[in-house]
Amino acid sequence: MSELPGDLRYTNEHEWLRQEEDGTVTIGITDHAQSALGDLVYVELPEVGQEVESGGEMAVVESVKAASDVYGPISGEVVAVNEALADDPEKINADAYGDGWIVRMKPSGDDSETMDPDAYQVFLDELEE
Repeated sequence: MSELPGDLRYTNEHEWLRQEEDGTVTIGITDHAQSALGDLVYVELPEVGQEVESGGEMAVVESVKAASDVYGPISGEVVAVNEALADDPEKINADAYGDGWIVRMKPSGDDSETMDPDAYQVFLDELEE
């Protein structure tokens, strides 16, 4: 069982969201997701200014095992990307909820499809049954 930060929201596609004070939302993949993927070797980031639809492809993470799409958990405009991931994708493996963030978005929709940490833990437990 991984530690789930209490200030985050989670999706059933294993993304996390952090509401920032300036109204933007920082998004990454969960510790569960990075662990399942294994050592990451490449991250394809969206363009700043790109519009993302909730549920639409937003980024791609590639590991030695597989490539996986990262879906937009909310609709909005990408206002920042974690450029450090281009040279060091392992930041996601090392610190999924901190230095391993992927994008920051200005939301145009709500996050009603997300779960709190307790609900996400129940979701993870059900996956392992």
